[in-house]
Amino acid sequence: MAKIEVDNILPSMTAAAKAEFSQKWPAIKSYAEAELRKLAQTLAQIETLRAAGQISEGEASVLLEMQRNTARAVMLAVKGMSAILVEAALNAALDAIKDIINGALGFILL
Repeated sequence: MAKIEVDNILPSMTAAAKAEFSQKWPAIKSYAEAELRKLAQTLAQIETLRAAGQISEGEASVLLEMQRNTARAVMLAVKGMSAILVEAALNAALDAIKDIINGALGFILL
């Protein structure tokens, strides 16, 4: 299993989200980049906690969903962002790295 490295997964997440946001990217860029970094850090933390036996698969899912909800809320606060657009961008960002994450964790989280 490969280790989850924030700096390795963040570019793919950002590129996928940027493609979804399209012309709205300049307005959301700084918020999206910060929230995607936090999401990537949460995924790395989940891996560390899971490897140490400190969390279950269910708890890992809850941690991910909590951070995803935070990212969603922050991005929705930016003028002109719709729930559908933000959700599509988050889905694309996570989809871009799902094989890496699921492989590193040894179970399907994404």
